[in-house]
Amino acid sequence: MAIEVFNRYEGKFLIDQALYEQIEHKLRQYMELTEFNRMNGFYHITNLYYDTGDNQLIRHSLSRPQYKQKFRIRAYGVPKGEEKVFLEIKKKVCGLVNKRRTQITLDEAYDFIASGIRPELKSYMNKQVINEIAYSLQLYDLEPKLYIAYERQAFFGKEDRGLRITFDTNIRTRRSELKLEDGDHGEALLERNQWLMEVKTERNVPLWLSKLLSEYKVFRTRFSKYGSEYERMLADNRREKGERIECLTPYQAAYSAQPQLAHQYL
Repeated sequence: MAIEVFNRYEGKFLIDQALYEQIEHKLRQYMELTEFNRMNGFYHITNLYYDTGDNQLIRHSLSRPQYKQKFRIRAYGVPKGEEKVFLEIKKKVCGLVNKRRTQITLDEAYDFIASGIRPELKSYMNKQVINEIAYSLQLYDLEPKLYIAYERQAFFGKEDRGLRITFDTNIRTRRSELKLEDGDHGEALLERNQWLMEVKTERNVPLWLSKLLSEYKVFRTRFSKYGSEYERMLADNRREKGERIECLTPYQAAYSAQPQLAHQYL
């Protein structure tokens, strides 16, 4: 059965192709690929993010609050309406990420979010998560806002199964055709040959990993796929109006001035 509740800390790092290849090679001494990655290479993740009409959730998230949350439908590949996907609510409280999800068919997920009415409970659904999402739907009038897809390579610790490192590439987004079954296409979010590496752990980063990232001078960054796309959209809108565009958001500027290594983020 797929894990449906996660509690962990996350650190994010933007790296280039050459650095990815060096780090990925070194990781194999301490970590192993997921079974799917071993058999099929990278796996394909597609997401449909929901927000309010005035983008309340992402605007709040970018203000760096102590508590924030996101809603999304996640699939592996391009699903059809009757196929199972994951309906997820992701929260972050004082740095700790809590992700709760339930299996549900794509059509059931669309109907649930649009109507707020709980679907008929099936054996593959997590009742507690369904109830939690139903409560949140009473608080927010959600609508589909953004499609995000990418290819992922994931490693798990050989000794510490709570340690997970993922590499995402070819991250692409779109704000039209907002159904997962509409196909896999979108605009590139990162520069060519740029990778997003994420370190996810239930406890402190192991010493060997801190030394590895320090050796390669890999610095932590604050990066959100949804947040970055939203800020790019705002910048494009301002540019069209002839307004001045700042190169960095306030939180990006702060981190650029004081970079931090991996072992400093927990």
